[in-house]
Amino acid sequence: MVGSERMITLRVEFAREKFVRPISLGGRCKVPAEEDVRKMPRFVLDAVSELGEPGNVFRNTGQRVTLARPVFVSALSTNGGLSSTVIIMNIFRSLIGKVWQDPNAAEVVKISEGQLFLVRSGTVRSDRECIYNDAMVTIRRISNVEHNFQLVVTRVYEEGDQELLEDEDETDEERVFLISEELEFRTGETEGDYTFVWRDLEGDVDEFYEFVAGTTNAPMRAFFETCMYRAMYERKYKKSADNTSDSDLTQFIWQPPAPKTKGKDKATRKASSSTKEEPQESVVVPSSPPAQEAVVTTAASVAANLPPAICEAEAELYLWNKETGYFTKEDDVVARLVQLENQGPHNYWLMAAGQHGQVLAHRVRPEMNHRWSTRASSLTWNNESPSGDQSSWCFRFSSAEDMEKFQAIFVQALWETLHNASWEKMKADEQAYVMSSNEDVEMVDVENDSDEEDAVVEELDKSDDEEEEEEILEDPEDLPPPLAKGERNSQLTVGYKGDRSYVVRGNNIGVFSHTGDDQVKYYSTISKIAGPKGKAFKPKHVMLHDQDTKMVLMDPNERGSLFSLDIERGKIIEEWKVHEDINVDNIAPDNKFAQMTPEQTLVGTSHNALFRIDPRISGTKMVDSQYKQYVSKNKFSGVTTTASGKLAVASEKGDIRLFDSIGKNAKTALPPLGDPILGVDVTANGRWIVATTKTYLLLIDTLIGEGRYTGSLGFDRSFPANAKPIPRRLQLRAEHVAYMNNTVSFSPARFNIGEGQDENAIITSTGNFVVAWDFAKVRKGHLDKYEIKKYEDFVVQDNFKFGDDKSIIVALQNNVLAVNKKNLKRPTRASLATPSRNLASKSGIVNSPY
Repeated sequence: MVGSERMITLRVEFAREKFVRPISLGGRCKVPAEEDVRKMPRFVLDAVSELGEPGNVFRNTGQRVTLARPVFVSALSTNGGLSSTVIIMNIFRSLIGKVWQDPNAAEVVKISEGQLFLVRSGTVRSDRECIYNDAMVTIRRISNVEHNFQLVVTRVYEEGDQELLEDEDETDEERVFLISEELEFRTGETEGDYTFVWRDLEGDVDEFYEFVAGTTNAPMRAFFETCMYRAMYERKYKKSADNTSDSDLTQFIWQPPAPKTKGKDKATRKASSSTKEEPQESVVVPSSPPAQEAVVTTAASVAANLPPAICEAEAELYLWNKETGYFTKEDDVVARLVQLENQGPHNYWLMAAGQHGQVLAHRVRPEMNHRWSTRASSLTWNNESPSGDQSSWCFRFSSAEDMEKFQAIFVQALWETLHNASWEKMKADEQAYVMSSNEDVEMVDVENDSDEEDAVVEELDKSDDEEEEEEILEDPEDLPPPLAKGERNSQLTVGYKGDRSYVVRGNNIGVFSHTGDDQVKYYSTISKIAGPKGKAFKPKHVMLHDQDTKMVLMDPNERGSLFSLDIERGKIIEEWKVHEDINVDNIAPDNKFAQMTPEQTLVGTSHNALFRIDPRISGTKMVDSQYKQYVSKNKFSGVTTTASGKLAVASEKGDIRLFDSIGKNAKTALPPLGDPILGVDVTANGRWIVATTKTYLLLIDTLIGEGRYTGSLGFDRSFPANAKPIPRRLQLRAEHVAYMNNTVSFSPARFNIGEGQDENAIITSTGNFVVAWDFAKVRKGHLDKYEIKKYEDFVVQDNFKFGDDKSIIVALQNNVLAVNKKNLKRPTRASLATPSRNLASKSGIVNSPY
């Protein structure tokens, strides 16, 4: 193409910035005649120099222009009427056509050398954590989901490293992300190296991944970036990107947020949208006074006209967007904690004041499922609307100091709400213990040992799930008899020696065998449970006993007795009268593995006493010499034993007592956080305790870390008053609860159990969900990395098979089944979605693919 020689100037608009930099071409460029402009091929840009500052000179090479990175370029003539703009995005059309249109090309493009970092802003630790020191990044086609692609970062091993890791159960080899607009993909530069940056959608609001591609040449980086935009286009519009123009792809180039404006219209719109989405609770909150002539322009000035706060701080208010999968900013607010004394002495509300009035008011209570993040200086929580819908909110404070002050007052307010008592009545060491339970955990930095969650959302596992979800046609004889009207499964106990599971349903007990293919099969029913005198009852609690040959039952109407059921005969053979005046509220085996032995004694508690029960003695079965009663009403709610027979007793008040034997005072008494404890379990060696409350699990390390008894456990010695253990909360993330759309209500959590085996998992359930934590990761501080599985039916209880940390037995209200732990998924919008098929078989694990 030949035309007159003209001097032109390229105006460059960098994708990361809002201003335009003029860059002059050195030398003369052959520009086609005006009538040929529309036919002019698009420029191809090479990035062979640093980002240009104004005035940098670039050399003309015919129809090539050397430039720093793919940008928008306007080619303007300096003489004549030529005023056409050529948009340039570095789209290598011939090359893209070859790889994009090949359905057999699983990998669209790959950059073979680089490093992967996790980047955090506003953190107390290093803001860049190296995930893979050597890595490659790939855009991968999802073969079974059309128009969907993955961004895959794979660890590259040096020669010999791979062999060393082959024997490990878990290796952190790959991180996978579904390519979509929500990643906020962009390019950047760190210490002179070019980078690709995208959001960690499963992390906090300030977390990003950064792939450093310092040794990759510019055309390859530009080609990779363009492929990312094409992948976003196809996912959004569900059609091929082959016929797209450059302008079609510009919408996917991330732009930084616009500078904050204080215009009245914008602020009003923000306040209006926030009020609309947030269902207000039923409380009378004084409104702000009538508007005066002076326009209110700051949240602080609005807050001054609202009910007085016991604590307040400037913050950004975010609301979890269920569609996009991340927090969206609602407003700049003043976060406020308000005590409404006219509704009670311990009635506290979490409020937010925006520029045009109060934005929200949520009552402080355990159901908020609150969670503090030190590195993000944030508080996240849930709120349930009157219609039962869950939303997830976040305050991001302007500084760590503001968050810490707000946190301290919030914890006190929540404690007073739960106890209906003044915080000042607690001892200093007990206050410190409660405060420590709300502290964020500092993650342990272990080389090459970071968390390796599979970041593949449900649609990426579609083929595997379909295979798992196949219907199993069962013989009607294999099905349990139909339940009586109104009856539901209520309890589950898993056998130690008999390879059986037992499910209480009304006054019947269903017996299920464990099959060789990790499933359960209906075996028989123990019908019409009744005492020796023929009086039928529905067991309140059951426990296997004497090598799984017997089962101990509790009748809610005979609270001073226990009943021994012979499993082989299928009937109750004895009533054990424990005491005439003392009720039996909870029972546990003599030790962790006593049920595998002929051991006859067991442990029991009343509301304020701990005692041993021996069915072999005549008369009442309580052993008088092993009895400990407290004067106050402690409301004991659970008891558990270690392998050596030491005991942990929890209460509805929230405290936990550790005993080395029955009949003596507790060696350790951990103060209550306030939430009632619903169940308690302990590892075989006594090192770790997990206590279940309604909305979180409390994990406690009983190892004494300082003082004269350093190295001992709290079962054997008392903790120093100033060095009590730091309790850690295991809880669901607020945004996941928003997807689940139900209030959290955990069933008693359990460690996996097996003789000679270490505990490496914690299992519980809430609503329709089975939830499992990897205990090894929890011990390293990864408290919110859990896996989850949803069912169509309510999960009554779940537990691991004895001696197996993979197979989980699940009792639903109307079914019993088994699931392998590997089939639990990382919580995502897809894995938490409402399932679409009925539970028609024992394998009915529901996790509908996208």
